Amino acid sequence: MASSTSFIQKRFKYDVFLSFRGEDTRKTFVDHLYKALADNGVVTYMDDKKIRQGRKISDELINSIKDSKLFVIVFSKDYASSSWCLEELVKIMECQKAEDQTAYPVFYDVEPIEVRKQTGVVGEAFAKHVKEKDAGKWIGAMDEVAGLTGWNLKADFNGHEVDLIRKIVKTISVELPPIWSSIDENLIGMVSRVKDVVSSLEIGTNDVRVIGIKGMGGSGKTTLARAVFEQISHTFNDGRSFVANVREVSNASLYGLSSLQKQILSDVSKDQGITINDIYDGKSKIKRMMAARRVLLVLDDVDHIDQLKGLAVEPKWFKPGSRIIITTRDEKVLKVQGVKLIIHVVNLLSNKEAICLSSRCAFGTETPVQGYEDESEQVVHYADGLPLTITLLGSSLCGEDKHVWEDVLDRLKKIPMEETLKQMEISYTGLENEYKEIFLDVACLLKGWDKDVAIRALESQGFYAKNGVRVLEEKSLISISKDNCLNMHDRIEEMGKNIVRRLHPDEPWRHSRLWNEAEIIDILANDQGTEATRGIQLRYTQDLDFEIFTRGLRNMKKLRFLYVVHYFGYSVRDGSSWKFDTLGSYMPNSLQCLRWDQFPFEFLTLNFFSR
Repeated sequence: MASSTSFIQKRFKYDVFLSFRGEDTRKTFVDHLYKALADNGVVTYMDDKKIRQGRKISDELINSIKDSKLFVIVFSKDYASSSWCLEELVKIMECQKAEDQTAYPVFYDVEPIEVRKQTGVVGEAFAKHVKEKDAGKWIGAMDEVAGLTGWNLKADFNGHEVDLIRKIVKTISVELPPIWSSIDENLIGMVSRVKDVVSSLEIGTNDVRVIGIKGMGGSGKTTLARAVFEQISHTFNDGRSFVANVREVSNASLYGLSSLQKQILSDVSKDQGITINDIYDGKSKIKRMMAARRVLLVLDDVDHIDQLKGLAVEPKWFKPGSRIIITTRDEKVLKVQGVKLIIHVVNLLSNKEAICLSSRCAFGTETPVQGYEDESEQVVHYADGLPLTITLLGSSLCGEDKHVWEDVLDRLKKIPMEETLKQMEISYTGLENEYKEIFLDVACLLKGWDKDVAIRALESQGFYAKNGVRVLEEKSLISISKDNCLNMHDRIEEMGKNIVRRLHPDEPWRHSRLWNEAEIIDILANDQGTEATRGIQLRYTQDLDFEIFTRGLRNMKKLRFLYVVHYFGYSVRDGSSWKFDTLGSYMPNSLQCLRWDQFPFEFLTLNFFSR
């Protein structure tokens, strides 16, 4: 899924610039503050030169000040004795006036009045500069910064440095804007989608809330979850963790789930030395840690309830105010007993958004390059709103000439994109065998049917279809329209048909299901029918000879489903001219479901019914 921001922000290289007197605080307070900021994802500049040469700050340092969004100025007893520190302060105050930058003074072991008036220990430190030519601007900068909102270690925190550092980190995290650039500058349509999810989270309410983000493979679930995480993570100072690829990692090895447990504990505690003995030990440690912290946890691509149980996603274990986001293709995993949640179904890209994304990937522009409008429309039509497909196609075609575009698009009509199919087939692979068969029947034969009629057709073949259809819907493989019809995304349909074809790509008579008119007619005309075929959907055309058609069915000994569709524009020939008694002779005994639009006879023969 893709999104441009609704506003333009000045880009800074650093989030925070630390100004301090190294000899006073480098190895104590400033070192701890720097680590706390870094642990919370705040990009911080801290000059690591212990001894500075000369009295003027370097161009490198000036550029670093200009490239910082926020400034934290740590006033210690000897800060004012350093002309280098005073020059930094002057430049910082200049930037605060001229740019979208903010300075925060920290009065570490001095008082604000001492900085403003250069009295007390500050006066003593500054004494050697009073006769210098730059003394006036240094005094002005100190007077100005002392009047800014900041923190006084002794007066505000009773000397507790840990509390002061926690307050600084929290204030700065809130001050920093959402980090959209860390996701993808080319994202399209994300702002409204993020807004909907964030609204549901209701940050600030004193409950534990679980949000599910559901969608088919390639629809943008992970991108949306990542964008939401970046948008709100700064408000969770007790801890946050984005756990990517839960399905893949947990299934990769015996210790996969334990490694995810360790990641959560390490992310939240900022302690990389945490050890876990086994899954049960991991659950116990997560439970203890979460009870005392208001956290943000994202579990991405969950496909089994056991994964949630292993990662301890039970609201009662979390401190009030915590938020949990789960992305999945399978709605069933979200319906864990005792978990009350809101489920967001990912909206695919609109046509306008898809055109913009396609153009961004292929041309680096908002709209297609002149002369490529038709080809861009074809890309969008093929992708049908799937961000992954659009991105893959647009990126692969970037820089290619128009003839290559045409070749690629023509090829897609016969050969689908493997990358997209691989992402989608993950949902199919996890199905039980019976549900796989139901899925393939829907993809190849039953798409668009009334749900209740389709269930009857599937049940006639021995399937437990009511539950099967429910499972496919939960796993985002099908959807039910408002008029109660079975719907399926074109790329998922393509994936299902590819599964049927790929075992014997050049031998359609060996396919389990047949839907291509030309292939079916050729198989029947050449008497190539085999027991491999379980279902047929055939669109009636003038080229269809009834005798050839029915005779060709006789070798399909395990055919259980036959649907002959009347193609609009063609009229069915009068059945009175056909040899009626041959119908029952050629119909396979295995046939369980027959649907024939405009069937040319009034009834089936008795010998067909009697078998």
